[in-house]
Amino acid sequence: MVRLGKIILLILALAIGGVFLLWATSPDPRLNVASFEQEPLDPALAPLSEAVTLAQVKRGDGSVATLLVTELAAEAITAVDLSRATGVRSEDPFAVLAAATDEQLRSLASLGGLLASYPIAELLPAAPRGDRHIGTGTNFPEHAEEAASDAVFQFPKFGAAMGTRSNVAGRADVLLDYEVELCMRFDRPIASRADFDAAAKGLFLCGDFTDRSRLIRLIDPDNLDSGRGFSDGKSREDFYPAGALLVVPRDWQSFVAQERMMTFVNGEPRQDARGGEMTLDFGALAEKALADMQRQRFLFEGRYYKLAPQPAITPDMTLMSGTAEGVIFTQPTRGDIIEGGARWLLTAGWARGEELVPSVIETFIANEFASGHFLQPGDVVEHRSARLGDIRVEVTGK
Repeated sequence: MVRLGKIILLILALAIGGVFLLWATSPDPRLNVASFEQEPLDPALAPLSEAVTLAQVKRGDGSVATLLVTELAAEAITAVDLSRATGVRSEDPFAVLAAATDEQLRSLASLGGLLASYPIAELLPAAPRGDRHIGTGTNFPEHAEEAASDAVFQFPKFGAAMGTRSNVAGRADVLLDYEVELCMRFDRPIASRADFDAAAKGLFLCGDFTDRSRLIRLIDPDNLDSGRGFSDGKSREDFYPAGALLVVPRDWQSFVAQERMMTFVNGEPRQDARGGEMTLDFGALAEKALADMQRQRFLFEGRYYKLAPQPAITPDMTLMSGTAEGVIFTQPTRGDIIEGGARWLLTAGWARGEELVPSVIETFIANEFASGHFLQPGDVVEHRSARLGDIRVEVTGK
């Protein structure tokens, strides 16, 4: 019996040692490493033969002017006041653009006397003015692999867009993450694929900040399509920065396929992708959204909502592309799982009726906070694109 007891103790010691070794040697990724194109990103304006580039600014009298952009510099654009040239006073950029022919646009762009310089920081966001938008998850294959998702899903994003030079609060209780996306808006309500095909479509660069701690606590990992956690984790008032350039392409599919977008944090590249990598293009995303607008199934702040207030993508809404690989968030490591399981066992969580998974989640979140590798006050997040301009957001304190 003594010998048997020694054997059992030896086996137990080996098992504990093996678990400790697995925990001690667990990898601790700081972020998801993305792949990058060899050529540097070279921002430029799309030629008028491919697309019309617009921007908007508020005049001194409070009215909004739609501008035809002719040159792009690091912190300013050169543009013609298209609203004044057409005599259209609408704040809707599509209405102003519709009042000018292609020949008039070419003529205006060549009249030096009408050109003026506008600081990018003073331009209005190119996003529509509404506070309900359609977010998209895991629509780029590499990011889907990062998130362990096997399908594209959508969810309502709440909150109005911020400008292209803005701030996001880095709070002590938030695991703050970034995402760069392509966004699309329309000149009319989209209630069918026919509406989508007929509509004027404007593209702009956008960002999508995320409170990963809140999302992780609420998410249903077995059913991402439920959208659970995504509206809550992505709908703070300072979580939606938008670029200043609204680009209306002549061939939206070709334009999107070629468009390149990147993220930099403190000058270090983090994300790099082209629109052509999207699993579902914007037409397919619109169709997917329209097929899922009947039920109040999306949870946000304790209440259930439909994907959109009306069974349509209205002109005050954004349709978002989803993001590419390279976000900060990574899946829990085996170290997190072992540590969370050990805590559940040693603190008798099992005896109190607590479940194992929440213990692992809270351990994972605590470890992520302790590592300090999510966005921190003082960090600068830049989203850049080939033909849609850029966005710069500084992370501030509380």
